[in-house]
Amino acid sequence: MTDKTTHFGARTVREDEKAGMVRSLFSDVANKYDIMNDVMSMGIHRIWKEAMMDWLAPRPGQKLLDVAGGTGDVSFKFLARAGSGHATVLDLTEGMLVEGRKRAEATSLADSLTWVSGDAMALPFEDNSFDVYTISFGIRNVTRPQEALNEAYRVLRPGGRLMVLEFSQLPNPAMQKAYDLYSFNVIPRMGQIIANDYDSYQYLVESIRNFPDQETFLGMVRAAGFANAKYRNLTMGVAALHSGWKI
Repeated sequence: MTDKTTHFGARTVREDEKAGMVRSLFSDVANKYDIMNDVMSMGIHRIWKEAMMDWLAPRPGQKLLDVAGGTGDVSFKFLARAGSGHATVLDLTEGMLVEGRKRAEATSLADSLTWVSGDAMALPFEDNSFDVYTISFGIRNVTRPQEALNEAYRVLRPGGRLMVLEFSQLPNPAMQKAYDLYSFNVIPRMGQIIANDYDSYQYLVESIRNFPDQETFLGMVRAAGFANAKYRNLTMGVAALHSGWKI
């Protein structure tokens, strides 16, 4: 029997190798991660995250699980909008969580935050534990994204909400080609200049191109069991928000 393979950027690797490679990459860039997001999106990721919060409309007392939550960005926004509640930040990379705990928001919100190192495909939580599950720019790094969506469904309570923010595909081929030229030629070089790291940025660009388009991913959300699943394009499809409900 041959080993199953998956993508790591433009490379084909064994499935059992990918998680370690992703963990290593993000361990290397943990202290530059927020700068990296600014470089990858030209700063627009901050607007996209606010758009996610607008659609999500957090309510007081809700429990959030933010997977691939990194340095806590989404959890901080969620708690600020909700007014009260609890956020669990889960990430594969301990170094990312360490950086998150250093942030001023983490100190002021300490009683409302839990930081957990864990795998999106095998969440260390009971069934029906959370009101909201978010994952931002993380699901394309998961070895088997469908399993991550299945786990999201499992840990959400009935009436719970899934929200996925991810880089996506532009619907216009000419625009996509122009975007690809920018992505492949500019972003890794900016990574080299800003973070002294060309290869990590090259991987991230490649991982975006390998990720399913909006309609394909919508089908995966539905396959996990989510109802009323839909998506919204952000910045003409450079990113997309997918939403679903556990009914």
